[in-house]
Amino acid sequence: MRTVTSLPYQVQEVEHLWIAMSDGTRLAARMWLPVSAVAEPVPGVLELIPYRKRDLTAQRDSIHHPYIAGHGYACLRVDLRGSGDSEGVLTDEYLERELLDAEEVLAWMAAQPWCDGSTAMMGISWGGFNALQVAARRPPSLGAIVTVCSTDDRYTDDVHYMGGCLLTDNLSWASTMFAYNSCPPDPAVVGDRWRELWLDRLEHSGLWLEEWLRHQRRDDYWKHGSVNEDFSAIRCPVFAASGWADGYSNAVFRLLRGLDVPTRGLIGPWSHKYPHLGQPGPAIGFLQEVVAWWDRWLKGKDDGGAEHPALTIWMQDTVRPSTTYAERPGRWVGEPSWPSPRIVEIRYPLGRHRIGAPKAADGPGPAPALTVQSPLWVGHFAGKWCSYNAPPDMPYDQREEDGGSMVFDSDVLPERLEVLGAPTVELSCAVDRPVAMVVARLSDVAPDGEATRVSYGVRNLTHHTSSEHPEPLEPGRRFTVRVQLNGMAQSFPAGHRLRLSLSTSYWPVVWPSPEAVRLTVFPDESHLVLPVRPVGVDDGEPAPSFGEPEGAPPISVTPLRPVEHAWTVTRDMVDLSGALDVLKDLGVVRFDGIDLTVTRRVHERYTFAGRDFCSVRGETDWTMGFGRGEWQVRTRTRTVLTSTPTDFQVLAELDAYEGERRVAAKTWSTTVPRDFL
Repeated sequence: MRTVTSLPYQVQEVEHLWIAMSDGTRLAARMWLPVSAVAEPVPGVLELIPYRKRDLTAQRDSIHHPYIAGHGYACLRVDLRGSGDSEGVLTDEYLERELLDAEEVLAWMAAQPWCDGSTAMMGISWGGFNALQVAARRPPSLGAIVTVCSTDDRYTDDVHYMGGCLLTDNLSWASTMFAYNSCPPDPAVVGDRWRELWLDRLEHSGLWLEEWLRHQRRDDYWKHGSVNEDFSAIRCPVFAASGWADGYSNAVFRLLRGLDVPTRGLIGPWSHKYPHLGQPGPAIGFLQEVVAWWDRWLKGKDDGGAEHPALTIWMQDTVRPSTTYAERPGRWVGEPSWPSPRIVEIRYPLGRHRIGAPKAADGPGPAPALTVQSPLWVGHFAGKWCSYNAPPDMPYDQREEDGGSMVFDSDVLPERLEVLGAPTVELSCAVDRPVAMVVARLSDVAPDGEATRVSYGVRNLTHHTSSEHPEPLEPGRRFTVRVQLNGMAQSFPAGHRLRLSLSTSYWPVVWPSPEAVRLTVFPDESHLVLPVRPVGVDDGEPAPSFGEPEGAPPISVTPLRPVEHAWTVTRDMVDLSGALDVLKDLGVVRFDGIDLTVTRRVHERYTFAGRDFCSVRGETDWTMGFGRGEWQVRTRTRTVLTSTPTDFQVLAELDAYEGERRVAAKTWSTTVPRDFL
């Protein structure tokens, strides 16, 4: 990334200010704005997230907020109530109080002498979520938003559930927030009240995992904050971005399809990152695009917006399977609208372990029913549901998984094939248990046999007619289910093959069914449906292009202990147990400007024993630490999730220390019934 030190506007930073809410709670904020803004007011831009403006996001914030301010905006970075240095207690995601706070902060900004009365919101992940949610509430000053790595549907496409199945990222994410909610405010900001505020958080922030497990179907809990419940509520322009290695790219397609306001979509090769910091590369000059978006919709400047495609995506070229990539080869392509009239759905009939030619009247010959009962180790090489670029967290060679799956291969491709959109698998099938799942994976198979996963989807079969009202399956009864895979943009070269793989488990990406399931598929009535983008469709069109990544100079941070990442799969051939261990140790760093040291370390462990579906276990162990001189605090949070055929069982522990003295200790032990899961 190119560091920019000369910007159109001179910027002043206000390191800390309080913004009082209507109930008396004060939110902590940091602000960057043009020096000239008091005399010449500018629009305001808000980012409202719970990840600690003073330390954990301070370096990232210092790259993009001063840059945007230097182009004529007042940027406000606010800690959610109960997080960072803000007062209060944070008890869940996207609560009504959070959204009210956002509206009050926007109104506060619009009334300041340095603001011209117009505002915007931006954010990645949580901040992208609440930008969409606040936009749907139509605060009068809000003129546009930028939402990155977020979703319009909190049940279908979030960290909790996928296709009606429980994601183990639900455990991982709950544990992350369990750890973050245990962190204290900084005494240098809040003064002597820091301990009172900290102990209040430790006592009352709660165990979010239990709450999320109590909502296993698409109920009102998840509909709250899901803007796809009423796209028409959003009346301001929306710029939505994500990456193919992120968990939220599907939302970009749905937002473009559902919104009837000016909308722009961008999907690159990235993981869960802002595109100017995007990994895998190539990263792009995203902040230039954001400034142009604000200029157009907040200042009325012409940024050449008519020239931007409605959807710009990175069409990925074939790669060998790897758990991490520095860059993904490919090219930028654009679609003038979405859905695009240039995308053609092509149906490929299935046969006896074969994917037939798309124009065949029937499948590739008569095929008998096929069956599969997948072992619990299928999924150990799947990577994370959402890559956070904590390598190695991307899927490896799918041959490791295909041995426990039902596999269909195409003939060798005679010419290049490009797919853009969400593939679908239509299955005529039956199962032998009342609760079951199916997992569908699409892979690019090279001539030497290496198989790179390019998309996948999971489906809780009890949800095959409704995720609001699931029903038990009748063993042996034949039915049809559609499994939608994640959206993708992938080119398959001539000489390669397509592979569709089906399995009945995918641990630890999703929590397994209560017991082993045998799936029967009737290939003669089943299809793979691909959204094909004709090769050469861009001939004569200018390719979308972006500038070099830019940003303001980051604040100074000194590493005191190195980062360590590990991803280890083990199998014990005596008791046939298996484990996936994930270590993400961010080491110890000192934030030089405030003389603060921060420690973050998490170990996740996912295990199973032989064929026992009741043996699966997920365990997370977090350590967080903060120190300055004699002020030294740390917390340890541990969460364990197990299950029986009828229930989920949660055990959680929290210990907090001031120096070597333990000042708080809490435990939770709870059981939540399984609800067709």
